[in-house]
Amino acid sequence: MAVPDGGLFLERTGVGWQLAGDSAGRFGLVNDYLSYLVDRNYSPRTIRTYGFGLLALCRWLGAEDLDLAEVTTDVLLGFLTACRSERVAGRPGGTNVVGLDGRRTDTLSAATINLRLAAVSGLFSFRSMRDPDAPNPVPAGREAKRASAGERGGMLAHVSRAPRRRSPLRVRDARRLPRTLDGREVVALLESLRAWRDRAIAGLMVFCGLRSSEVLALDVADVDIGARWLLVSGKGGKERRVPLDVDVAGVIGTYLLAERPETTSARLFVVAKGPTRGQPLTPAGLRRIFRYHREITGITAAHPHALRHTFGTALAEAGVDLAVMAALLGHAHIDTTARYIHVAPAHVKAEFDAARRRQRANT
Repeated sequence: MAVPDGGLFLERTGVGWQLAGDSAGRFGLVNDYLSYLVDRNYSPRTIRTYGFGLLALCRWLGAEDLDLAEVTTDVLLGFLTACRSERVAGRPGGTNVVGLDGRRTDTLSAATINLRLAAVSGLFSFRSMRDPDAPNPVPAGREAKRASAGERGGMLAHVSRAPRRRSPLRVRDARRLPRTLDGREVVALLESLRAWRDRAIAGLMVFCGLRSSEVLALDVADVDIGARWLLVSGKGGKERRVPLDVDVAGVIGTYLLAERPETTSARLFVVAKGPTRGQPLTPAGLRRIFRYHREITGITAAHPHALRHTFGTALAEAGVDLAVMAALLGHAHIDTTARYIHVAPAHVKAEFDAARRRQRANT
């Protein structure tokens, strides 16, 4: 539950999230929209993210003494300005602490602001769906000049829809290369892990490319140690089969035989000790494990997703086909996978040198 602010906060209700508090009645449309996302089978994590984005909008509207019915494009531009100037409590920063881009380090990132704006856009699209006469204050923007690979690909590409419109109500976000760990850092991190459970978790990320949420969602029945296959439930509930690395299979087997406590939970990874012993390991518990080992190893980049990036980069270095990489990583669009080519300098350099040799031979 979010900390109350001005009588408005977000609370969990079963599989969804709802606005609550003294002024929640003013923003009933938001709760209708969040319930609609539950009905459409959006993941609880997505609904929570949208809920907090809309909570920020409603708190700002409350401070400006505005209701949702009064929201116009100018009002949304004012909300965008407020997001750009918002300070994040507890984050080191100030006027004399700036990043490499010259901006203060205690402000919201462009990605966070865009998530809020996506939630706002979805809210007013929902309102327009229920009431076609209600104006949508979110500008549609110009139509994209080209379709993305995901929009133009597939068996029925010849009957695909027109390229989506790109809303101008977005903050430009620099596309940074994914941060990976080198071989020395991977070895140091794995050696610092003493529990078989924690070694298995890290191994599934760095040698099988699983997301942290996918690791936590694994059931014991999803792991076929003998045949070395994993049944992984990815984003949007999409299932895929992933080969299980032989060394990681051995670690998982040892964990199941020697360390996993007796429990009625079907989850593969459970809490090993304490009052919640035997219950499924939570995202907060996983973050706590990695935070502790970042501190004792000094590897500040050893975040769960960095291990997945390391796996993707290793595949690119080995020259694995992009389509195969996308299938292993569970990417919906191959464009997402292609960025790993840019963090595989040895592979890129080898291709560059080979091309230059061919050019010299033809001159």
